[in-house]
Amino acid sequence: MTTILIIDDERPIRSSLRDILEYEDYKVLDVDNGQEGLEVLKKEKIDLVLCDIKMNKMDGMEVLTASQEITDTPFIMISGHGTIETAVEAARRGAYDFLEKPLDLNRLLITVRNALEKGTLVKETKVLKKKVSKTKEILGASSGISLIKETIERVAPTEARVLVTGENGSGKELVARWLHEKSNRSSSPLVEVNCAAIPSELIESELFGHEKGSFTSAVKQRIGKFEQANNGTLFLDEIGDMSLSAQAKVLRALQESKITRVGGEKEIDVNVRVIAATNKDLLKEIDAGNFRMDLYHRLSVILIHVPSLNERSDDIPIIATSFCEEICGDYNIPTKEITGSAMQALQALPWTGNIRELRNMIERLVILSDKKITDRDVNLYANPSGSHVSMPQQEIKNGNVFNFDRFESFQDFKDHAEKEYINFKLDKNAWNVSKTADEIGIQRSHLYHKIEKFGLKRAD
Repeated sequence: MTTILIIDDERPIRSSLRDILEYEDYKVLDVDNGQEGLEVLKKEKIDLVLCDIKMNKMDGMEVLTASQEITDTPFIMISGHGTIETAVEAARRGAYDFLEKPLDLNRLLITVRNALEKGTLVKETKVLKKKVSKTKEILGASSGISLIKETIERVAPTEARVLVTGENGSGKELVARWLHEKSNRSSSPLVEVNCAAIPSELIESELFGHEKGSFTSAVKQRIGKFEQANNGTLFLDEIGDMSLSAQAKVLRALQESKITRVGGEKEIDVNVRVIAATNKDLLKEIDAGNFRMDLYHRLSVILIHVPSLNERSDDIPIIATSFCEEICGDYNIPTKEITGSAMQALQALPWTGNIRELRNMIERLVILSDKKITDRDVNLYANPSGSHVSMPQQEIKNGNVFNFDRFESFQDFKDHAEKEYINFKLDKNAWNVSKTADEIGIQRSHLYHKIEKFGLKRAD
Protein backbone atom coordinates (compact mmCIF):
# COMPACT_ATOMS: atom_id res chain seq x y z
CA MET A 1 0.00 0.00 0.00
CA THR A 2 1.21 3.51 -0.85
CA THR A 3 2.33 5.39 2.29
CA ILE A 4 2.12 9.18 2.63
CA LEU A 5 3.76 11.14 5.46
CA ILE A 6 2.20 14.43 6.64
CA ILE A 7 4.47 16.88 8.48
CA ASP A 8 2.48 19.82 9.90
CA ASP A 9 2.31 21.44 13.34
CA GLU A 10 -1.44 22.12 13.06
CA ARG A 11 -3.52 19.16 14.22
CA PRO A 12 -6.71 20.17 12.29
CA ILE A 13 -4.72 20.26 9.03
CA ARG A 14 -3.17 16.83 9.72
CA SER A 15 -6.56 15.34 10.60
CA SER A 16 -8.23 16.81 7.53
CA LEU A 17 -5.50 15.55 5.18
CA ARG A 18 -5.53 12.12 6.83
CA ASP A 19 -9.30 11.76 6.30
CA ILE A 20 -9.05 12.77 2.64
CA LEU A 21 -6.08 10.52 1.82
CA GLU A 22 -7.30 7.47 3.75
CA TYR A 23 -10.61 7.75 1.89
CA GLU A 24 -8.51 7.41 -1.32
CA ASP A 25 -6.98 4.18 0.11
CA TYR A 26 -3.58 5.62 0.98
CA LYS A 27 -1.81 4.65 4.21
CA VAL A 28 -1.11 7.84 6.18
CA LEU A 29 1.44 8.67 8.87
CA ASP A 30 1.61 12.11 10.48
CA VAL A 31 3.94 14.03 12.81
CA ASP A 32 3.87 17.59 14.13
CA ASN A 33 7.50 18.62 13.56
CA GLY A 34 10.32 18.25 11.05
CA GLN A 35 12.77 16.35 13.26
CA GLU A 36 10.27 13.55 13.87
CA GLY A 37 9.45 13.57 10.16
CA LEU A 38 13.10 12.94 9.27
CA GLU A 39 13.23 10.06 11.77
CA VAL A 40 10.17 8.50 10.14
CA LEU A 41 11.83 8.82 6.71
CA LYS A 42 14.87 6.95 8.04
CA LYS A 43 12.82 4.07 9.46
CA GLU A 44 9.79 3.70 7.18
CA LYS A 45 9.25 3.22 3.45
CA ILE A 46 7.55 6.49 2.53
CA ASP A 47 6.28 7.12 -1.01
CA LEU A 48 5.33 10.82 -0.66
CA VAL A 49 5.66 13.62 1.90
CA LEU A 50 3.25 16.54 2.44
CA CYS A 51 5.25 19.11 4.42
CA ASP A 52 4.23 22.47 5.88
CA ILE A 53 6.75 25.29 5.50
CA LYS A 54 6.17 27.39 8.62
CA MET A 55 6.69 25.09 11.63
CA ASN A 56 8.23 25.21 15.08
CA LYS A 57 11.64 23.65 15.79
CA MET A 58 12.50 23.05 12.14
CA ASP A 59 11.42 24.96 9.05
CA GLY A 60 9.85 22.96 6.20
CA MET A 61 12.54 24.06 3.76
CA GLU A 62 15.18 22.72 6.15
CA VAL A 63 13.31 19.40 6.32
CA LEU A 64 13.23 19.24 2.51
CA THR A 65 16.98 19.89 2.24
CA ALA A 66 17.90 17.43 5.01
CA SER A 67 15.67 14.69 3.53
CA GLN A 68 17.70 14.61 0.31
CA GLU A 69 20.59 13.04 2.23
CA ILE A 70 18.24 10.26 3.40
CA THR A 71 15.88 9.50 0.54
CA ASP A 72 14.68 10.55 -2.91
CA THR A 73 11.00 10.54 -1.78
CA PRO A 74 9.08 13.37 -3.51
CA PHE A 75 7.93 16.34 -1.37
CA ILE A 76 4.82 18.50 -1.81
CA MET A 77 5.25 21.71 0.19
CA ILE A 78 2.16 23.39 1.69
CA SER A 79 1.80 26.81 3.34
CA GLY A 80 -0.79 29.39 4.35
CA HIS A 81 1.64 32.20 3.50
CA GLY A 82 2.38 31.34 -0.08
CA THR A 83 4.23 33.67 -2.40
CA ILE A 84 5.83 33.23 -5.80
CA GLU A 85 9.24 33.55 -4.17
CA THR A 86 8.38 30.74 -1.73
CA ALA A 87 7.19 28.46 -4.52
CA VAL A 88 10.32 29.11 -6.58
CA GLU A 89 12.56 28.43 -3.59
CA ALA A 90 10.72 25.14 -2.88
CA ALA A 91 11.21 24.03 -6.49
CA ARG A 92 14.88 25.04 -6.39
CA ARG A 93 15.43 22.85 -3.34
CA GLY A 94 13.85 19.84 -5.05
CA ALA A 95 10.15 19.91 -4.11
CA TYR A 96 7.77 18.33 -6.61
CA ASP A 97 5.12 21.05 -6.14
CA PHE A 98 3.85 23.81 -3.86
CA LEU A 99 0.23 24.11 -2.62
CA GLU A 100 -1.37 27.04 -0.78
CA LYS A 101 -3.72 26.77 2.21
CA PRO A 102 -6.65 26.40 2.28
CA LEU A 103 -6.07 23.38 0.08
CA ASP A 104 -8.25 22.73 -2.95
CA LEU A 105 -9.37 19.08 -2.72
CA ASN A 106 -9.23 18.30 -6.46
CA ARG A 107 -5.85 19.97 -6.95
CA LEU A 108 -4.47 18.17 -3.89
CA LEU A 109 -5.49 14.71 -5.15
CA ILE A 110 -4.23 15.35 -8.71
CA THR A 111 -0.89 16.64 -7.38
CA VAL A 112 -0.55 13.65 -5.03
CA ARG A 113 -1.26 11.20 -7.87
CA ASN A 114 1.20 12.88 -10.24
CA ALA A 115 3.92 13.09 -7.59
CA LEU A 116 3.53 9.37 -6.82
CA GLU A 117 3.73 8.48 -10.52
CA LYS A 118 6.90 10.53 -10.90
CA GLY A 119 8.41 8.90 -7.81
CA THR A 120 7.67 5.45 -9.24
CA LEU A 121 9.25 6.36 -12.59
CA VAL A 122 12.39 7.70 -10.87
CA LYS A 123 12.80 4.47 -8.88
CA GLU A 124 12.21 2.27 -11.94
CA THR A 125 14.69 4.30 -13.96
CA LYS A 126 17.36 3.90 -11.28
CA VAL A 127 16.81 0.13 -11.16
CA LEU A 128 16.96 -0.18 -14.95
CA LYS A 129 20.11 1.95 -15.18
CA LYS A 130 21.73 -0.20 -12.53
CA LYS A 131 20.86 -3.38 -14.43
CA VAL A 132 21.76 -2.10 -17.89
CA SER A 133 24.75 0.17 -17.43
CA LYS A 134 26.58 -1.08 -14.38
CA THR A 135 29.67 -3.08 -15.24
CA LYS A 136 30.13 -5.94 -12.81
CA GLU A 137 33.29 -6.15 -10.78
CA ILE A 138 36.10 -8.51 -11.76
CA LEU A 139 35.97 -10.81 -8.75
CA GLY A 140 38.93 -12.65 -7.34
CA ALA A 141 42.23 -12.19 -5.53
CA SER A 142 44.39 -14.75 -7.33
CA SER A 143 47.68 -13.63 -8.90
CA GLY A 144 46.23 -13.94 -12.42
CA ILE A 145 43.25 -11.71 -11.66
CA SER A 146 45.37 -9.20 -9.73
CA LEU A 147 47.65 -8.89 -12.79
CA ILE A 148 44.62 -8.32 -15.05
CA LYS A 149 43.32 -5.54 -12.80
CA GLU A 150 46.72 -3.85 -12.71
CA THR A 151 47.03 -4.11 -16.50
CA ILE A 152 43.57 -2.57 -17.00
CA GLU A 153 44.49 0.38 -14.78
CA ARG A 154 47.64 1.01 -16.84
CA VAL A 155 46.29 0.32 -20.31
CA ALA A 156 42.71 1.65 -20.21
CA PRO A 157 43.57 5.40 -20.34
CA THR A 158 45.73 4.86 -23.45
CA GLU A 159 44.66 4.29 -27.05
CA ALA A 160 46.52 0.96 -27.34
CA ARG A 161 44.65 -1.92 -28.96
CA VAL A 162 44.17 -4.93 -26.70
CA LEU A 163 43.81 -8.64 -27.49
CA VAL A 164 42.11 -10.62 -24.71
CA THR A 165 42.56 -14.40 -24.75
CA GLY A 166 41.04 -17.16 -22.67
CA GLU A 167 38.58 -20.04 -22.66
CA ASN A 168 34.86 -19.63 -23.32
CA GLY A 169 33.04 -18.22 -20.31
CA SER A 170 36.20 -17.09 -18.51
CA GLY A 171 35.28 -13.38 -18.50
CA LYS A 172 36.94 -11.86 -21.57
CA GLU A 173 33.94 -9.60 -22.24
CA LEU A 174 34.11 -8.21 -18.69
CA VAL A 175 37.77 -7.30 -19.19
CA ALA A 176 36.83 -5.46 -22.39
CA ARG A 177 34.05 -3.58 -20.59
CA TRP A 178 36.41 -2.40 -17.86
CA LEU A 179 38.98 -1.30 -20.43
CA HIS A 180 36.25 0.88 -21.92
CA GLU A 181 34.85 2.09 -18.57
CA LYS A 182 38.26 3.30 -17.40
CA SER A 183 39.23 4.82 -20.74
CA ASN A 184 38.91 8.40 -21.97
CA ARG A 185 36.18 7.12 -24.31
CA SER A 186 33.85 5.93 -21.52
CA SER A 187 31.25 8.62 -22.30
CA SER A 188 30.98 7.26 -25.87
CA PRO A 189 29.48 3.89 -26.85
CA LEU A 190 30.99 0.44 -26.42
CA VAL A 191 29.80 -1.54 -29.46
CA GLU A 192 30.10 -5.33 -29.32
CA VAL A 193 30.31 -7.73 -32.26
CA ASN A 194 30.32 -11.51 -31.85
CA CYS A 195 32.22 -12.57 -34.96
CA ALA A 196 31.36 -16.25 -34.40
CA ALA A 197 27.61 -15.59 -34.38
CA ILE A 198 27.48 -13.77 -37.74
CA PRO A 199 27.62 -15.74 -41.02
CA SER A 200 30.81 -15.06 -42.98
CA GLU A 201 28.83 -13.58 -45.89
CA LEU A 202 27.25 -10.99 -43.59
CA ILE A 203 30.18 -10.04 -41.36
CA GLU A 204 31.42 -7.27 -43.68
CA SER A 205 27.97 -5.68 -43.82
CA GLU A 206 27.72 -5.93 -40.03
CA LEU A 207 31.08 -4.25 -39.47
CA PHE A 208 31.17 -1.66 -42.24
CA GLY A 209 27.50 -1.21 -43.18
CA HIS A 210 26.06 -1.29 -46.68
CA GLU A 211 24.38 0.94 -49.22
CA LYS A 212 20.84 0.41 -50.44
CA GLY A 213 20.76 -2.10 -53.29
CA SER A 214 24.29 -3.36 -52.74
CA PHE A 215 22.94 -6.92 -52.55
CA THR A 216 19.55 -8.65 -52.81
CA SER A 217 18.28 -8.05 -49.27
CA ALA A 218 19.82 -4.58 -48.88
CA VAL A 219 16.52 -2.68 -49.08
CA LYS A 220 17.90 0.34 -47.24
CA GLN A 221 21.19 1.85 -46.14
CA ARG A 222 22.74 0.37 -42.99
CA ILE A 223 25.28 1.90 -40.63
CA GLY A 224 27.95 -0.60 -39.58
CA LYS A 225 29.48 -1.25 -36.17
CA PHE A 226 32.61 0.79 -36.94
CA GLU A 227 30.50 3.90 -37.54
CA GLN A 228 28.28 3.16 -34.52
CA ALA A 229 31.39 3.00 -32.33
CA ASN A 230 32.83 6.26 -33.65
CA ASN A 231 34.72 8.07 -30.84
CA GLY A 232 34.10 5.02 -28.66
CA THR A 233 35.25 1.41 -28.40
CA LEU A 234 34.61 -1.52 -30.74
CA PHE A 235 34.80 -4.95 -29.09
CA LEU A 236 35.39 -7.75 -31.61
CA ASP A 237 34.58 -10.95 -29.72
CA GLU A 238 35.76 -14.30 -31.13
CA ILE A 239 37.95 -12.52 -33.69
CA GLY A 240 39.50 -15.88 -34.59
CA ASP A 241 36.28 -16.88 -36.37
CA MET A 242 36.31 -13.92 -38.76
CA SER A 243 36.67 -14.66 -42.47
CA LEU A 244 39.94 -13.77 -44.22
CA SER A 245 38.21 -11.23 -46.50
CA ALA A 246 36.72 -9.43 -43.50
CA GLN A 247 40.10 -9.55 -41.76
CA ALA A 248 41.65 -7.69 -44.70
CA LYS A 249 39.07 -4.90 -44.42
CA VAL A 250 39.46 -4.67 -40.64
CA LEU A 251 43.22 -4.39 -41.12
CA ARG A 252 42.73 -1.51 -43.58
CA ALA A 253 40.32 0.22 -41.18
CA LEU A 254 42.90 -0.03 -38.40
CA GLN A 255 45.71 1.23 -40.61
CA GLU A 256 43.90 4.16 -42.22
CA SER A 257 41.05 4.88 -39.76
CA LYS A 258 38.72 4.79 -42.75
CA ILE A 259 36.02 2.38 -43.93
CA THR A 260 33.91 1.91 -47.04
CA ARG A 261 30.38 0.52 -46.81
CA VAL A 262 29.56 -2.61 -48.81
CA GLY A 263 28.40 -1.42 -52.25
CA GLY A 264 29.69 2.09 -51.61
CA GLU A 265 32.62 4.12 -52.92
CA LYS A 266 32.87 6.93 -50.39
CA GLU A 267 35.52 6.60 -47.68
CA ILE A 268 34.24 7.35 -44.18
CA ASP A 269 36.57 8.50 -41.40
CA VAL A 270 36.19 6.54 -38.14
CA ASN A 271 37.82 7.07 -34.78
CA VAL A 272 37.51 3.85 -32.77
CA ARG A 273 39.57 1.93 -30.29
CA VAL A 274 39.48 -1.78 -31.04
CA ILE A 275 39.54 -4.45 -28.35
CA ALA A 276 39.51 -8.03 -29.63
CA ALA A 277 39.00 -11.35 -27.87
CA THR A 278 39.38 -14.99 -28.81
CA ASN A 279 39.34 -18.47 -27.30
CA LYS A 280 41.66 -19.71 -30.05
CA ASP A 281 45.44 -19.81 -30.28
CA LEU A 282 45.84 -17.23 -33.04
CA LEU A 283 49.47 -18.16 -33.68
CA LYS A 284 48.34 -21.68 -34.56
CA GLU A 285 45.55 -20.22 -36.69
CA ILE A 286 48.17 -18.16 -38.53
CA ASP A 287 50.24 -21.30 -39.20
CA ALA A 288 47.09 -23.01 -40.50
CA GLY A 289 46.38 -20.09 -42.83
CA ASN A 290 43.16 -19.09 -41.05
CA PHE A 291 44.30 -15.76 -39.62
CA ARG A 292 46.40 -12.89 -40.94
CA MET A 293 49.70 -12.31 -39.17
CA ASP A 294 49.66 -8.57 -39.95
CA LEU A 295 46.20 -8.24 -38.35
CA TYR A 296 47.38 -10.20 -35.31
CA HIS A 297 50.23 -7.75 -34.75
CA ARG A 298 47.86 -4.79 -35.22
CA LEU A 299 45.47 -6.15 -32.59
CA SER A 300 47.96 -7.44 -30.02
CA VAL A 301 49.67 -4.25 -28.89
CA ILE A 302 48.66 -5.35 -25.38
CA LEU A 303 47.94 -9.01 -24.58
CA ILE A 304 45.73 -9.93 -21.63
CA HIS A 305 45.16 -13.61 -20.85
CA VAL A 306 42.17 -14.48 -18.65
CA PRO A 307 42.88 -17.69 -16.69
CA SER A 308 40.27 -20.44 -16.62
CA LEU A 309 38.30 -21.02 -13.43
CA ASN A 310 40.16 -24.31 -12.90
CA GLU A 311 43.41 -22.32 -12.86
CA ARG A 312 42.12 -20.04 -10.11
CA SER A 313 39.90 -22.25 -7.99
CA ASP A 314 40.86 -20.22 -4.89
CA ASP A 315 38.65 -17.44 -6.30
CA ILE A 316 35.55 -19.67 -6.39
CA PRO A 317 34.32 -18.79 -2.83
CA ILE A 318 34.42 -15.04 -3.63
CA ILE A 319 32.68 -15.47 -6.99
CA ALA A 320 30.11 -18.00 -5.74
CA THR A 321 29.15 -15.78 -2.78
CA SER A 322 28.70 -12.77 -5.05
CA PHE A 323 26.58 -14.75 -7.50
CA CYS A 324 24.45 -16.14 -4.64
CA GLU A 325 23.75 -12.64 -3.27
CA GLU A 326 22.94 -11.31 -6.74
CA ILE A 327 20.63 -14.18 -7.69
CA CYS A 328 18.81 -14.20 -4.34
CA GLY A 329 18.30 -10.44 -4.78
CA ASP A 330 16.89 -10.98 -8.29
CA TYR A 331 14.47 -13.57 -6.93
CA ASN A 332 13.63 -11.33 -3.94
CA ILE A 333 14.49 -14.03 -1.37
CA PRO A 334 16.84 -13.95 1.65
CA THR A 335 20.46 -14.62 0.72
CA LYS A 336 21.29 -18.30 1.18
CA GLU A 337 24.46 -19.34 2.99
CA ILE A 338 26.94 -21.55 1.14
CA THR A 339 28.55 -23.79 3.75
CA GLY A 340 32.29 -24.37 3.93
CA SER A 341 31.95 -27.98 2.79
CA ALA A 342 29.81 -26.83 -0.14
CA MET A 343 32.54 -24.37 -1.15
CA GLN A 344 35.10 -27.17 -1.07
CA ALA A 345 32.82 -29.30 -3.24
CA LEU A 346 32.45 -26.44 -5.72
CA GLN A 347 36.21 -25.97 -5.84
CA ALA A 348 36.68 -29.67 -6.59
CA LEU A 349 34.44 -29.68 -9.67
CA PRO A 350 35.91 -29.46 -13.19
CA TRP A 351 34.66 -26.09 -14.48
CA THR A 352 34.83 -26.59 -18.23
CA GLY A 353 32.33 -23.76 -18.74
CA ASN A 354 34.23 -21.43 -16.40
CA ILE A 355 32.47 -18.41 -14.82
CA ARG A 356 29.36 -18.83 -16.96
CA GLU A 357 28.94 -22.44 -15.78
CA LEU A 358 29.54 -21.46 -12.15
CA ARG A 359 26.82 -18.82 -12.28
CA ASN A 360 24.34 -21.30 -13.75
CA MET A 361 25.30 -23.77 -11.04
CA ILE A 362 24.76 -21.22 -8.25
CA GLU A 363 21.38 -20.26 -9.71
CA ARG A 364 20.40 -23.95 -9.79
CA LEU A 365 21.49 -24.37 -6.17
CA VAL A 366 19.60 -21.24 -5.05
CA ILE A 367 16.42 -22.57 -6.64
CA LEU A 368 16.66 -26.20 -5.54
CA SER A 369 18.33 -26.06 -2.11
CA ASP A 370 16.89 -25.14 1.29
CA LYS A 371 17.99 -22.19 3.43
CA LYS A 372 21.62 -23.34 3.31
CA ILE A 373 23.53 -24.70 0.33
CA THR A 374 25.43 -27.80 1.47
CA ASP A 375 27.98 -30.13 -0.10
CA ARG A 376 25.18 -32.66 -0.54
CA ASP A 377 23.28 -30.10 -2.66
CA VAL A 378 26.39 -29.49 -4.76
CA ASN A 379 26.95 -33.19 -5.36
CA LEU A 380 23.26 -33.78 -6.03
CA TYR A 381 22.74 -30.90 -8.47
CA ALA A 382 26.22 -30.60 -10.00
CA ASN A 383 25.04 -32.40 -13.11
CA PRO A 384 21.26 -32.83 -13.32
CA SER A 385 21.65 -35.11 -16.35
CA GLY A 386 22.88 -37.71 -13.89
CA SER A 387 26.47 -37.99 -15.03
CA HIS A 388 27.64 -38.82 -11.53
CA VAL A 389 26.15 -42.31 -11.85
CA SER A 390 29.22 -43.28 -13.86
CA MET A 391 31.36 -42.80 -10.75
CA PRO A 392 32.34 -46.00 -8.93
CA GLN A 393 29.50 -46.98 -6.66
CA GLN A 394 31.80 -47.55 -3.66
CA GLU A 395 32.52 -43.80 -3.69
CA ILE A 396 28.88 -42.93 -2.99
CA LYS A 397 28.69 -42.77 0.77
CA ASN A 398 26.54 -40.72 3.13
CA GLY A 399 25.06 -38.82 0.19
CA ASN A 400 28.48 -37.71 -1.11
CA VAL A 401 29.71 -38.56 -4.58
CA PHE A 402 33.40 -38.54 -3.63
CA ASN A 403 35.32 -40.26 -0.84
CA PHE A 404 37.80 -37.44 -0.29
CA ASP A 405 40.19 -39.45 1.91
CA ARG A 406 41.39 -41.59 -0.99
CA PHE A 407 43.10 -38.63 -2.70
CA GLU A 408 46.59 -37.69 -1.54
CA SER A 409 46.50 -34.19 -3.04
CA PHE A 410 44.04 -31.67 -4.38
CA GLN A 411 45.48 -32.12 -7.89
CA ASP A 412 44.88 -35.89 -7.69
CA PHE A 413 41.25 -35.25 -6.83
CA LYS A 414 40.80 -32.73 -9.70
CA ASP A 415 42.42 -35.11 -12.20
CA HIS A 416 40.16 -37.95 -11.06
CA ALA A 417 36.99 -35.85 -11.34
CA GLU A 418 38.02 -34.46 -14.74
CA LYS A 419 38.84 -37.95 -16.07
CA GLU A 420 35.48 -39.38 -15.00
CA TYR A 421 33.58 -36.39 -16.38
CA ILE A 422 35.25 -36.56 -19.81
CA ASN A 423 34.88 -40.35 -19.95
CA PHE A 424 31.15 -40.04 -19.25
CA LYS A 425 30.65 -37.38 -21.91
CA LEU A 426 32.57 -39.40 -24.51
CA ASP A 427 30.52 -42.52 -23.75
CA LYS A 428 27.32 -40.48 -23.87
CA ASN A 429 28.24 -39.16 -27.36
CA ALA A 430 29.45 -42.58 -28.64
CA TRP A 431 33.03 -41.23 -28.62
CA ASN A 432 32.26 -38.49 -31.12
CA VAL A 433 35.17 -36.23 -30.12
CA SER A 434 34.01 -33.15 -32.06
CA LYS A 435 30.50 -33.30 -30.59
CA THR A 436 31.87 -33.87 -27.08
CA ALA A 437 34.31 -30.96 -27.36
CA ASP A 438 31.47 -28.64 -28.44
CA GLU A 439 29.21 -29.90 -25.64
CA ILE A 440 31.70 -29.35 -22.83
CA GLY A 441 33.07 -26.11 -24.31
CA ILE A 442 36.72 -26.90 -25.11
CA GLN A 443 38.73 -27.16 -28.31
CA ARG A 444 38.95 -30.56 -29.99
CA SER A 445 42.75 -30.56 -29.77
CA HIS A 446 42.47 -29.90 -26.04
CA LEU A 447 40.09 -32.84 -25.65
CA TYR A 448 42.47 -35.15 -27.54
CA HIS A 449 45.21 -34.06 -25.16
CA LYS A 450 43.00 -34.93 -22.17
CA ILE A 451 42.14 -38.35 -23.63
CA GLU A 452 45.84 -39.09 -24.05
CA LYS A 453 46.72 -37.72 -20.62
CA PHE A 454 44.17 -39.85 -18.78
CA GLY A 455 44.63 -42.93 -21.00
CA LEU A 456 40.94 -43.05 -21.90
CA LYS A 457 39.82 -45.77 -24.30
CA ARG A 458 36.51 -46.60 -25.88
CA ALA A 459 34.81 -49.57 -24.26
CA ASP A 460 34.37 -52.59 -26.58
